[in-house]
Amino acid sequence: MNTATTVEDANAQDVLKAQEKAKRQERMHTRINKASKYLNVAGLGWITPILKIIAGDDARTQGKELWRLLGVPIAAILLFLALWGQTAPMVKTSLGAIPGPTQVWEQTLNLYEDHVRERQKEAAFYERQEKRNTAKLAKNPDAEVKIRQYTGKPTYFDQILTSLYTVFMGFLVGSLIAVPLGVFCGLSKTVNAALNPLIQIFKPVSPLAWLPLVTMVVSALYVSDDPLFEKAFLTSAFTVTLCSLWPTLINTAVGVSSIDKDLMNVGRVLRLKWDTTLTKLVLPSSLPYIFTGLRLSLGVGWMVLIAAEMLAQNPGLGKFVWDEFQNGSSQSLAKIMVAVFTIGIIGFMLDRIMSAMQAMFTHGEVR
Repeated sequence: MNTATTVEDANAQDVLKAQEKAKRQERMHTRINKASKYLNVAGLGWITPILKIIAGDDARTQGKELWRLLGVPIAAILLFLALWGQTAPMVKTSLGAIPGPTQVWEQTLNLYEDHVRERQKEAAFYERQEKRNTAKLAKNPDAEVKIRQYTGKPTYFDQILTSLYTVFMGFLVGSLIAVPLGVFCGLSKTVNAALNPLIQIFKPVSPLAWLPLVTMVVSALYVSDDPLFEKAFLTSAFTVTLCSLWPTLINTAVGVSSIDKDLMNVGRVLRLKWDTTLTKLVLPSSLPYIFTGLRLSLGVGWMVLIAAEMLAQNPGLGKFVWDEFQNGSSQSLAKIMVAVFTIGIIGFMLDRIMSAMQAMFTHGEVR
């Protein structure tokens, strides 16, 4: 009798342990599924199969998923690099053969080293200046000292920061214009009928057409002895604004006009104020469309900016590419290739950032 009871107790304990293990695995899978949404947005979806294997899922099934999400892209990149390395030397240009991956990587390191050397020069410049001013004040405490700004050439990484700052300001101004106009177009058929012809006319205009007009307008109106912004910056930023606001405007209008009519009728029945209707009904319902427009606008703005910087010779990545093209040295092609990859990678990262923001505010799955 005691033996039977002992066996039953042991079996019961095993069942409880199995149930607890199953609950732990279920909780872990729930956490993994929640995390996978954010990992997918960040482009790190391949981490999810690894986490599921650790959690006890079938290793073979998750291994196939890991291969699809990580192995296939890596294999494709390696294949691309191999084809590039084999075919690049076959293409001859006036500046020499097209550089392969090795030459491009070497120039990437050279550009980084140039940046480090320039920062060291800047630090040494301010250090010398501080020593001179300190010695001057030691001799005469009432002496007037001057702080001169370092005027060295901008490095490649300085050009990147300049382009990012410019595109952000142009995109921000464009969004502040496009979202309210899109809301008005979506809410009012009259406003939509009035603005739609203008939108359809100006939307396809190339940045190369806008740039001369913007340059002349900025030069004529922005006149100051102590300007807050450089004219080159304003020219590039406003060109980005004019070319990038249309996707946001159109998508916002579509999103607002697609709101469930019953929802709007409920707001009228409850006699909600206009601002309450806007913040509680209109904007939350149309957020997915608005963020889709913002993602498209940011991508358009980034492409437009590079073209504007090249044409107007404004500081940024576009000017860097044009300068290297005009330079015509044996390293120019490789540096241009570095800039091409930089532009593409930054564009991808900007899109991922907007995707993360969309997932954060809309609580939906974003690809």
